Amino acid sequence: MACFSSLSTGVLDMYDLIIVGGGPSGASAGRVAGKAGISTLLIEKENFPRYKPCGGALSPYALSCLDFKLPEYLIEKDISRIRVHFRELCTEMQKDYSIALLVSRKAFDNFLLDKARETGIDIHSGEKVLDCEEGEECVEVRTSQNTYLAKFVLIAEGSEGVLKYSVRKRKDRRTEYDLALVSEIPERDKVIRKRFPNAIDMHFGIASGGYGWIFPHSEHYSVGIVGTAEHLKHPKAVMQDFLQANGFSGDFQVHSHIIPVGGIKRKTISSRILLSGDAAGFVDAFIGEGISYAIRSGQLAAENVAEIVLYNRKLSDLKEYETSCRKEFGNFLSSSLKLEKAMHRFPETSFRLALSRKEIIDKYLEEVVINRSHKDYVRWLLLNFSLSEPASKIKSIKDKNQ
Repeated sequence: MACFSSLSTGVLDMYDLIIVGGGPSGASAGRVAGKAGISTLLIEKENFPRYKPCGGALSPYALSCLDFKLPEYLIEKDISRIRVHFRELCTEMQKDYSIALLVSRKAFDNFLLDKARETGIDIHSGEKVLDCEEGEECVEVRTSQNTYLAKFVLIAEGSEGVLKYSVRKRKDRRTEYDLALVSEIPERDKVIRKRFPNAIDMHFGIASGGYGWIFPHSEHYSVGIVGTAEHLKHPKAVMQDFLQANGFSGDFQVHSHIIPVGGIKRKTISSRILLSGDAAGFVDAFIGEGISYAIRSGQLAAENVAEIVLYNRKLSDLKEYETSCRKEFGNFLSSSLKLEKAMHRFPETSFRLALSRKEIIDKYLEEVVINRSHKDYVRWLLLNFSLSEPASKIKSIKDKNQ
C-alpha cells in the first residue's frame, strides 16, 4: 500500500508527525517536535483542562526533563517528609531536599499542552482517533471527524487506549498490570498542613504487589490504593477499608485506572509507529510512577523522528528510539521490577525489616528517588540484607517494634 492518495476526500496534507494523546508524553513530544521545526499534529480526544485520576507527584527526575521551570501556581505542596507504614509499624523520614512536588494533573497537563502549543504545532482537541493504518510511505490516521496522513505516528494515549495494539499484538496479562483506585477528599488547607506538614503517607501491606497512599494537595487529599490486578480481587472493598482506617468517612467518588507494570519487555515501535509513556509500559514497577518516563519517552520519540525527517535518515533508524529509552531509563525500570518482586514475595519480612532499619528507606530516597540508581540500590539491599529471613527473625523484628 502506498500513501492512500485515492481517498475520496482528495489529496491530504502530509504531516511529518502525528501525536495521539495530549497528556504529559504527547505534549512533551509535541514541544520537542515543534521546536525542531517538523510539521506536527497533536490529536487529543478530551477538551483540556480535564480531570485525571492520579496522585500528582512529580519526581526530581521528571522536573529535570523539562526545559522550563514550573510556575509557582502549579505547585500545591513541596514534599520533604515521608511516612512509611506496614501493618502497625510506621517510620518517618525528614530530608533536607525535595522528594517530590505535588500538582493537580488537571492544571499540570493543561500547562504542558500549552507549552507544546507555543511552538506552533497544530492541536486538535475533542477529536478521538479511531485507528491507524500503516502503509509503505505513511500512516493513515482516521478520527471521529477526519482522516490525516503522516510519515510517523506517536501513540501516547496512556494505558487505557487500544491503538498500541497496532504495534504489539499481545495484550498484557493480569500479572503485567496494576489496578489503581483514587479519590479526592476535600478538606481545609489549614487542616491538611497540620496533619501533613510537607509530608506524604505510604501504606504497604494494603494491597498485594502495591500500597495505599495519602497525598496532601491544596484543599483536598489524594487518597488511593494500587495493587497487581491478578491479586486485587475486591478493589472497592479494599479502598473503602483503607479510607475508613485513615479517618475518611463519607460517600466519596472513586476513580479507577490500570497501570502497566514497568520493566517488562514490550514492543514499542513498528516501521512508522512509536509508543511512549504508559502506552509503551514505561512505569516504575515498585511505586507505579510513570509521569517522568512519559515525559522523557515522548521527548526521545520526537527527537528520533525529527532526526530522520530533517536529515533524510533511513527508516530503520527508528530503532534508535528503543535504544535511547533503554539507555535512559530501561535498566532503571527493569531493576524496579526486581525490587517489586523481592519485596512483595516476602512482605512480612521485607517491609518489617525496612521499617526497623531507617537506612533502608533513607538509601532508597537518596539512591533511587534523587539519583535514579535503582540497580545499585537493589545490589546494596541484597548484599546487606536478606529478604527471606526465617520465621524466627520475623518475630524478633516484630517484637522489637512493639
